[in-house]
Amino acid sequence: MRQSDVAKSADVSRATVSRIERGDWEPLPFGVVARVAARLDIRLDVLPRWRGGELDRLLNAGHSAMHEHVARMFEQRPAWEVVPEASFSFYGERGAVDVLAWHAARRMLLVVELKTSIVDVQDLLVTVDRKRRLAERIGAEHGWRTRGAGTSAWVAVAGTRTNRARLAAHEAVLRRAFPVDGRTVASWLGDPAAPIAALSFLQIVSVQNVKSNRGGSQRVRTADSGQRGPGGVRGRARSEAVSVPAAAPGGEVEGSDPT
Repeated sequence: MRQSDVAKSADVSRATVSRIERGDWEPLPFGVVARVAARLDIRLDVLPRWRGGELDRLLNAGHSAMHEHVARMFEQRPAWEVVPEASFSFYGERGAVDVLAWHAARRMLLVVELKTSIVDVQDLLVTVDRKRRLAERIGAEHGWRTRGAGTSAWVAVAGTRTNRARLAAHEAVLRRAFPVDGRTVASWLGDPAAPIAALSFLQIVSVQNVKSNRGGSQRVRTADSGQRGPGGVRGRARSEAVSVPAAAPGGEVEGSDPT
């Protein structure tokens, strides 16, 4: 496609397209760059950096906490074998499954997708579908073969107000994709007789707040699980932070459908 064609379809000048091609796009409005990229079937991903990367570390801490919660949950269910961060690379498709679990008696594979935040619901659906589709090949590398039993998927989402609101706005689509909610996941884990597609929120017990102290450094404070305000959030955070999930009594999954 010629520069003039791209410029016309994106409603910008040819000189603007030329600047972007040369990498001189920083002075341009992001919307202009995004329009040009869209005409070329290029997806732009924006990665925010806040205070020297503290936001990125905070999100990673929340993701690690969710991993720990799920790991403790499976420890109470010895019939399951678990591989965290099960990586894969098949003909250009690369990535990792947050948690890949195997129930030998039922020959059931379970793909667990952990989300500290929901940015794009459509991207979530595509990601889970891809990992579920590849799960049998990933499992085969660990000696796990379903023999037609099927593969299940469980999306576990941190139960922040933002996540709940965003998923509620897409309730109809999510119900079709993930008809099973958190109240059913726990019992199903005890006997995974048939494949499921589930989505649930992990209950909040604490919120990590990042605050500036007088010296300018960053301090991460974890709220006490014994006292929670509305929505499970405690403290005077300046913005909604990453929620740390907690195991429910007896290791059961506490959650709800996206309503």
